[in-house]
Amino acid sequence: MKNAKANVLIIDDDPGIGEMLKTLLEFSDYKAVVSDKPLQAKKNIQKYNADIILLDVRLSGVDGTEICAELKDDKEISDIPIIMMTALTGVSQTCKNAGADGFISKPFEINDLLRTLEKALNNKTRKST
Repeated sequence: MKNAKANVLIIDDDPGIGEMLKTLLEFSDYKAVVSDKPLQAKKNIQKYNADIILLDVRLSGVDGTEICAELKDDKEISDIPIIMMTALTGVSQTCKNAGADGFISKPFEINDLLRTLEKALNNKTRKST
C-alpha cells in the first residue's frame, strides 16, 4: 500500500458505523483508527498521530460538541481539523460554534465525506504554511 493521504481518528460509539467509515477511508488511501472513547480523544490523537478527526455529535453519555470545543481549546492539538457528523438536524451551527472545521449529515455519500475531509486537510495545510 502506498503512503496514506492522512491519519484519520474516527470517534463514534456505534461500532458498525466506525468500522464502515474505517473501511471506506482505507479504500480511499487514508489510514483510519476507530475509537468509541471520546474522553480519551487527546490521548488517541497523540497515540495515532491523527491528522484529522471525524467526531460524532451524539456519543453515549457525552456531547461531541463539548469534546470538539475542548480539543480546539488545547493549543497542542487545536490545529487538527475536526469534522463533526450526525443524523440530527439543525446542529451544524452548534458544531461550528464548538470549533468544528467541517460538518457532515448522516447518512452521507462517501464522495461528500471525502470532499469534506480533503477540504479540511487543505485548509490546515494553508494555515500552517
